[in-house]
Amino acid sequence: MSLKREPSADEGRDLPCTVRTSLGELAGIERSDGLRMFLGIRYAEAPTGALRWRPPVPAGAWTGVRAALQFGPACVQVRSVAGSIYASDPPRTSEDCLFLNVWAPPGAHGAPVMVWLHGGALRSGDPASAMYDGEALARQGVVMVSVNYRLGVLGYLAHPELTAQSPNASSGNYGLLDQIAALRWVREHIAAFGGDPGNVTVFGESAGALSAIELMVSPLARGLFHKVIAQSGYLVSNPHLTQSRFGLPCAHEVGEALVRGLGASGIAQLRQRGAQALAEQAVAAGFDPQATIDGWVLPRQIVECFDRGEQAAVPLIAGFNDGEIRALRLFLPPLPDRAADYEAEVRRIYADLAPRYLERYPAEQIEESALAAARDAFYGWSAERLVRSQEALGCPSYLYYFAHRYPAQEALRLEAFHASELPYEFGRVGAEEGWPALWPRPPDEPPERALSAAIMGYFTSFARTGFPAAPGTARWSRYGSERAYLEFRGQPRVAHHLHPGTFELHEEVIARRRAAGTQYWYVNVGLASPPVPPSPGLQPSADGLMRV
Repeated sequence: MSLKREPSADEGRDLPCTVRTSLGELAGIERSDGLRMFLGIRYAEAPTGALRWRPPVPAGAWTGVRAALQFGPACVQVRSVAGSIYASDPPRTSEDCLFLNVWAPPGAHGAPVMVWLHGGALRSGDPASAMYDGEALARQGVVMVSVNYRLGVLGYLAHPELTAQSPNASSGNYGLLDQIAALRWVREHIAAFGGDPGNVTVFGESAGALSAIELMVSPLARGLFHKVIAQSGYLVSNPHLTQSRFGLPCAHEVGEALVRGLGASGIAQLRQRGAQALAEQAVAAGFDPQATIDGWVLPRQIVECFDRGEQAAVPLIAGFNDGEIRALRLFLPPLPDRAADYEAEVRRIYADLAPRYLERYPAEQIEESALAAARDAFYGWSAERLVRSQEALGCPSYLYYFAHRYPAQEALRLEAFHASELPYEFGRVGAEEGWPALWPRPPDEPPERALSAAIMGYFTSFARTGFPAAPGTARWSRYGSERAYLEFRGQPRVAHHLHPGTFELHEEVIARRRAAGTQYWYVNVGLASPPVPPSPGLQPSADGLMRV
C-alpha cells in the first residue's frame, strides 16, 4: 500500500504522515520536499528474558497508530575506547533493540531498496548515528533502511545448553538471525513505503560488510536480497559449533569457558543477569563475538561456500581503503627496528614465499610494509576474492579502491583510513554536526562534494539497475578478465590489475592454511603469522582462485 499524507497548510515545516502496513499504521515525519522518515519501527519482539539467546520472534500486529518518530535504542554494547577516532557512544542502549528505520523518497513507488548494516566489529554500532543518516541516499531515489542487530555476547554466544534448546541444534548467530528477520520484514512490508521487495540491496562496512557476506552464504537469507555492496569486508575463518578447526576452539568450548569465567552455573543463571553488566563482563573476560559454523545459519566456512558456488548469485560491489590499518594499529605486532631483523623474520615465517613477500613489503620501510601487508591480507584479498568468485558465477561484479586523501587525514597520518568513505557515501561532507569527536573531517569544498555525489550515484544506480554509474564521471567496468577496478582518489578513475601479484600471494598463503586446517587466517599476518605451511601442491584455477 502507498504512503498517505496528512493535510497541512504549512509547506515549510516537517509534516506528519502515516503509512499502513499489514501489521498496523505508523506515524512518521515528512520533510517539506516530500521525503518521509519512519524511525524506530519494531521488526521483532524484545529479545529479553526467555527470548535472550533465541532466534528473533517477528513483531506482532497492533491497533491504532504507532509512533515512528524517533530512533529506537541501540543494542547493548560497551563504551568506546577513549582516544579512538571512532569513539561515539549511543545516547541510549537497551536489550530491547530490534528496530529499523526507513527513509522514503518523495513519491516513491516501486523504488529500489538499500538495507544498511552498520560496522563495529560485531561489538558496537548504532544506526541512529548521524554518520548513517539516510536522507541523502533517499533523495537519490532509493528507499533506505537501517537495522539494529544484537551485538557482543548477546548476539553471538554459542553454548551446548542453547544448542540443546534449539529445534535446529544451533546456537550463536543471533545477530545474524536478527538481520535475516529484518530482511524478511522488508520483503513483507517495504512496498507500503514505496519500495520494491524484489529489488533489495544489502550494503555494509567492516562488520556490516562481513554480515552481508555471511548473508550471501546463509540458506536462510536466500531470496531476501538481490545485490550486495561490501565495504572493507573480511573473509574470516569462523569457529565451528562442535569441532576445533583452523586453530580455533569450537564455539561450544568458548561458550562454556565464558560461563565458567563469569561464575555462572549455566545459561539459566546468565539469563537473570542485567544485559549491560553481562556485556561488560564478557568483554572483560575476552569474549570475541564471531558467527558460528552451525550447519543451519552458516553451513560451512564462508570461503568454502564460495569455492563450491553455493553463495547467492547476485551482482556485487566490493572494495577496500588504501589506509585501512592506519587507524587500526592494534592489529600490528611489535616491529623490529632493524631491516635485517625484519627480513630474517619474514624469511623464517614465509619460507619459500618470502621473496614474493619482501618484494611487496620491503624491509626498507618496516612500518609502511606492515601496514600494507595487513591491509592487503585483511581487506584487499577479501574484496578481490569476492569479486572473482562472483564473476566465476557469471554475476556482474565491481571492485573499488578508496585512496582519497585530504588535509585533516594527512595531519594525523590517517590517509584513506578504515571507514573514511562513509561521509561521502551518506552525503555528510559539509555537515556541521553528528561527527565522532576525533574524526578528521573532510573539507567542505566543491571537489569533496563532487566525490560524494559520485559515490552516492554509483551506489544508488547499482541498487537500481545492477550497474554502477554516476553522471559526468568514469564508467565503472566489471572486474572481468581485465581485472578492472575504480579508484577513488579525487575524482574516480578506472584502472586495471590492482597491486599486481598481491592477491595471488595472499591467496596462496591462505590456501596453504586452509589445506593444513591448523591455522587461523585473518589477523595473523606478517610478523604476527606462525610459519606458513608448506605447499600442498595446489594450483590456481583460471580465475586465480585456489579451491582447497
